[in-house]
Amino acid sequence: MTTSPLERAAESFAAELARHRTGRGLSKKQLATMMGFDPSYVSHVEGRRHRPTEDFARRAEAALDASGAIWQRFREYDQLRQARAAPVHRELPPPGQWLPPGTGLVVERETATLTHTDDGYRCLVRRQLHNVGAEPVTRHLVRVAVDRWPDDPGRSNRHHREHPLTFAELRLRAYRDDGGRREPMHWRAKHDRDAYKEIWLLFENADGLFPLHPGERAEIEYAYHVGREKWGPWFQRAVRLPTRHLAVRLDLPTALDPRVWGVETSLSADEGPLRTPVRRHDRGDRAVFDWSIDDPPLNSRYRLQWRFRSEPADADRALAAARAGDRLRALGVLPRDADLLRRPARTFDLPREAAAARDVVDRLTALLTRVDELHPFSAGMGLAAPQVGIDAAAAVVRPADRTAAPVVLLNPRVVDASPDTEEQYEGCLSFADHRGLVPRPLRVDVEHARWDGSRIITSFAYGMARLVAHEVDHLQGRLYTDRMAPGVPLVPVEEYRETGP
Repeated sequence: MTTSPLERAAESFAAELARHRTGRGLSKKQLATMMGFDPSYVSHVEGRRHRPTEDFARRAEAALDASGAIWQRFREYDQLRQARAAPVHRELPPPGQWLPPGTGLVVERETATLTHTDDGYRCLVRRQLHNVGAEPVTRHLVRVAVDRWPDDPGRSNRHHREHPLTFAELRLRAYRDDGGRREPMHWRAKHDRDAYKEIWLLFENADGLFPLHPGERAEIEYAYHVGREKWGPWFQRAVRLPTRHLAVRLDLPTALDPRVWGVETSLSADEGPLRTPVRRHDRGDRAVFDWSIDDPPLNSRYRLQWRFRSEPADADRALAAARAGDRLRALGVLPRDADLLRRPARTFDLPREAAAARDVVDRLTALLTRVDELHPFSAGMGLAAPQVGIDAAAAVVRPADRTAAPVVLLNPRVVDASPDTEEQYEGCLSFADHRGLVPRPLRVDVEHARWDGSRIITSFAYGMARLVAHEVDHLQGRLYTDRMAPGVPLVPVEEYRETGP
């Protein structure tokens, strides 16, 4: 049976569509979702039961990024269809970036900058928005996500359950540029999860509303902070709105000797390297890495990752040149003669004060991370709230095993201890320049509180027993020197050649 040229052109279009769809590893349903069509319609076009339309061809070309092949097949089909209907030739304009049905906002330009600071990371995002819809826009959704160990989901999930991201620590600020005037934007939480937040930025503030009307453009910016203990070595941008230009900048200390690379994924492609290079520019003591892309596909994700190739302690030359005690005092750790270290800490009223307790634990965890960079303790370490000037019965202990989650102690007390003891040298962040020979039980049972106020008893042995007992002493107003035998002197750290906790 012979077919007409028009039928053969429709078959060529359907074959080209199927070839690019399967080449991207997409099902008909996935492609239909990207194009805004019912899945049955895509199936009918591929099966030659429906003829292609201009709208369908434009969306398919844009969604599959077919380098013009799908559009060319449609032009051939359309020219034959027009020749059959009328002798007038119609030249179709090439397809631009397709916008999904119901699109309200288009991001004409986004610039996202992540800066490594002394206490974590600061993210600043600027977006130039264009309302191409038919209704005023009164809010804009943004997302903040953290992942301490992106290559170890189980460990990261456990960590963020114990140390969830909080709105208080984000210190989120948002503004709209109104003709050179920065207009503050109110915001409202949409989703509050341990490792991510979804937030509505509102086109309003205490002075009134300033919606983005159809056809109008505006530039907004928002900024937030995240402690280093919650932010892993990665920065990701996801394209959730049609975007014309996306630029990412990492601002890192040159002293850490950073190495940066990137990967990208989309609905139609597995993870692979960025198609354009990341450029480095050194500016004084900062290494600035820039990357950008034009017209990124919807639902694509771009992740920049880094590794610091030098010891973190090299990052701060002024602190590195100082003695350990000076470095720690610069971070806010109280010295051993501080009055607060000699008073029992105030207990938390849980669960009523759960939010305050989490804030204290977050601060302790963040400071332990910083301390570990400047003054690592190979046998583990701990930090009690009074050591940083907080009158609260909370402590965090980091085990020697770096893969183990930190231990959080709230309102703890030792309820039992092994009669067998052992003398070992101990260190203390409030005695950073000295070590002391301290006897401790080989096992301690500690009763402590959960966030909801319930209490549990946990048994700790050997090295962890020593670390935990040390921190419980701090919360009771005791120092390790109180447990040393009379007449035994402290040892300056320069003379100490053992590895102590």
